[in-house]
Amino acid sequence: QVQLVESGGGLVQAGGSLRLSCAASGQTFSRYAMGWFRQAPGKEREFVATISASGGSIYYGDSVEGRFTVSRDNAKNTVYLQMNSLKPEDTAVYYCAADLKYNIYDLQYAYWGQGTQVTVSS
Repeated sequence: QVQLVESGGGLVQAGGSLRLSCAASGQTFSRYAMGWFRQAPGKEREFVATISASGGSIYYGDSVEGRFTVSRDNAKNTVYLQMNSLKPEDTAVYYCAADLKYNIYDLQYAYWGQGTQVTVSS
């Protein structure tokens, strides 16, 4: 079992920045690829970013490429999502997820956090 707790969400104006954190406990964090997903009201869950267990491979969704940066600190059992140049359409609940396999598909992630709300005002 892996327990995940997101933090860092909030209200920000368009063009601003936020950094989300996801703290993991339970199994060995460094074995797991980590993903970030988001879900806006009335919309399907959307892939945001993923980072491999070592941090050596990273992939972003098209809508955030160039604005968001995912990173991890295996010594702190934490993954981060730095979000810059935020837009109102980035408003959503953001979730981190963990799986032994590096991938972009939400259904393949075994463990999920409870989510943190990000609201971007225009």
